[in-house]
Amino acid sequence: MIKENLITLNNPTSPVAEAYRTLRTNIQFSSIDKKVQVVAVTSTGPGEGKSTIAANLAVVTAQAGKKTLLIDCDQRKPRQHKVFGVSNEKGLSNMLADDSNFSLAVQKSGVENLLLLTSGVKPPNPSELLSSSKMKNFVSSLRGQLDFIIIDTPPLLMVTDAQLLSSYIDGYILTIASGEADRDAAAKAKELLDNVNAKILGVVLNKINLSGKGYYGYYGKYYYGVDGEKHKDRSFKKRKTERD
Repeated sequence: MIKENLITLNNPTSPVAEAYRTLRTNIQFSSIDKKVQVVAVTSTGPGEGKSTIAANLAVVTAQAGKKTLLIDCDQRKPRQHKVFGVSNEKGLSNMLADDSNFSLAVQKSGVENLLLLTSGVKPPNPSELLSSSKMKNFVSSLRGQLDFIIIDTPPLLMVTDAQLLSSYIDGYILTIASGEADRDAAAKAKELLDNVNAKILGVVLNKINLSGKGYYGYYGKYYYGVDGEKHKDRSFKKRKTERD
């Protein structure tokens, strides 16, 4: 089944899919002293592709045989239910508000070893929900049941939600869109994480145009977007002529 934006399923042999597997490996080796098990994926601002990064990272982690859970904590603009084509009638917010069982809220993703907990009904107080003792205890209880937990969070510069997870996760992956994110905004995002003593496991530079120097001859005619699809680089012919 074709799922939106999941290049790791739709085109697993592509360079982009391989980049996600490299990201998975780098996260695993990002800490020697402490096991990295719970990771939040965030961004500086909206539209930088953090939900796509989180979803594809979850897929390749599950494909490696790890029991993986993807949690959509972006209560304001959830996307994971759309990516995986499932219902969002029940999810994280419902489970925490109603004290319902995790097994009643979690869903199969359609990918072996990967479970999905959608955001659920939009609560009136998303920030309070994520900073609650219920949320912290919930995540702690999952550590013994799963190998890896990936949390999709709102952008750092929009709301405080992502920062609120710092006390009970192992680190953050910061997504920055090449050519879109402002340098000062990226610095501010890092500062916000530093303020809560958060560990930044790495930065994913997304939406890179692979048609530049160093990719000439193999990737020269194309670039890859946040959707993981390959797009024609209209400037390639001109640049190739200039080089020739």
